[in-house]
Amino acid sequence: MSSDTILLEFDGPVAVMTNNRPDRHNAANNEMDARLWEILRELHERPDVRAVVWRGNGKSFSSGRDVAELGQREPGVSDLEFIEAGHAGTQGFFTLPVPIVVALKGWVIGGSFERALLCDMRIAAESAKMRLPEVLHGVVPDTGGTARLVQMAGHGLAADLALTGRVMDAEEALRHGVVSRVVRDAEVDDAALEIARQIAQAPPFTVKMFRRTLGGLVNPEVQRSIRDEAVTQSLVFTSHDYAEMKAARAEEREPKYRGN
Repeated sequence: MSSDTILLEFDGPVAVMTNNRPDRHNAANNEMDARLWEILRELHERPDVRAVVWRGNGKSFSSGRDVAELGQREPGVSDLEFIEAGHAGTQGFFTLPVPIVVALKGWVIGGSFERALLCDMRIAAESAKMRLPEVLHGVVPDTGGTARLVQMAGHGLAADLALTGRVMDAEEALRHGVVSRVVRDAEVDDAALEIARQIAQAPPFTVKMFRRTLGGLVNPEVQRSIRDEAVTQSLVFTSHDYAEMKAARAEEREPKYRGN
């Protein structure tokens, strides 16, 4: 596994995670996922770390899953096992004892958008464009983002974004409470880092207890949703409609769905 896909640096007590596939708009692949889970495990063991910034090199935070490597997995691994392996790593967002501040810019798509939603704060650059395009590709969002969006902005926005796959810009995200601040592109990384530094100056046990309290209010529902999404996505992968969508696109024809 290459450590170059996500970089880990330290600014005093602040850890900085940097998505580092700028030529692919930081599109996520299996190697990048494994590196993210490795970093989260390391940060769990670092009592000197008091806050985390998550950012991206290049023009985008992350354009979602790398379609060039979509579906790659070890032989014999089932859909459910593959999805649940990713979800096991995702739990690190909930159990990390320090807050994560995410600096969003450019494209913020799909599972990468959902992972950003699992973090504590999101600071958006003016260029940030957020999407949940999974349904348009015949699958469902499966990383907890639906539940988190419902908590933040209600059923209507979650349905709108997921069912249409439309783009939500930074200002709309701010109105809905999906991000807490919007800044100029050139300032987004510094803004996130400054917030993390402020958090790091507070008593660490107090911050940990607040995050525990806040997490107790919202995380159980999101974690339950993630468990349900693993099963739902597995059923989608074996459905006639999913197979028909892929076949119709490959054959450049209209699909004939059966609703199962």
